[in-house]
Amino acid sequence: MIRFENPWLLVFFIIIPLIILYEWKGLGRSRVKFPTLDNIKMLNKPASLSPRHILLVLRCLAISFLVMTLARPQSGTKSKEVLTEGIDIMLCLDTSGSMQASDFKWENERQNRLQVVKRVVNHFVKGREYDRIGMVVFGEEAFTQCPLTLDHGVLISFLNQVEIGMTGNSTAIGSALGICVKRLKDRESKSKIVILLTDGRNNAGM
Repeated sequence: MIRFENPWLLVFFIIIPLIILYEWKGLGRSRVKFPTLDNIKMLNKPASLSPRHILLVLRCLAISFLVMTLARPQSGTKSKEVLTEGIDIMLCLDTSGSMQASDFKWENERQNRLQVVKRVVNHFVKGREYDRIGMVVFGEEAFTQCPLTLDHGVLISFLNQVEIGMTGNSTAIGSALGICVKRLKDRESKSKIVILLTDGRNNAGM
């Protein structure tokens, strides 16, 4: 967005049409004329830009730049106040061995369950601009992969690092949910959600 520190100075742009009018009416030339055959000789010559016209253009450009400089154009940013309350969301992501099963297709290519979940989570996070989102990963054990954050770029970076078997091959859903609840219980937000992403049942941990 462009603004001017001294916008009232832009009124001096009126000097440019006045100069053009002055030249067009010949006020800048001598009013005394003598009979001559020069005009007849020029009839068959192609029209061209005379030095006088070039000087007029340069003069107008100089005045334009001077007025713009004196008006002090400035560029700034436009701020927007968002009056909304976000939700605290903990993603509880299964990385056990069963997530290795390749029973999904994406663009005619077989993909395992974890790959599909990561695609879905990526899309989900992009649609939650004002929500704090964290992530717990679990298998035989459970730990916080990313704490609650509004920096969704960091969250996606941690999501991309998630691999099958990184927490063991069993499924400790109870332990993972316990960590999620612990992360949320002291938060002051009114809305708190845990999203469980798993393909199995609890067979380890709590």
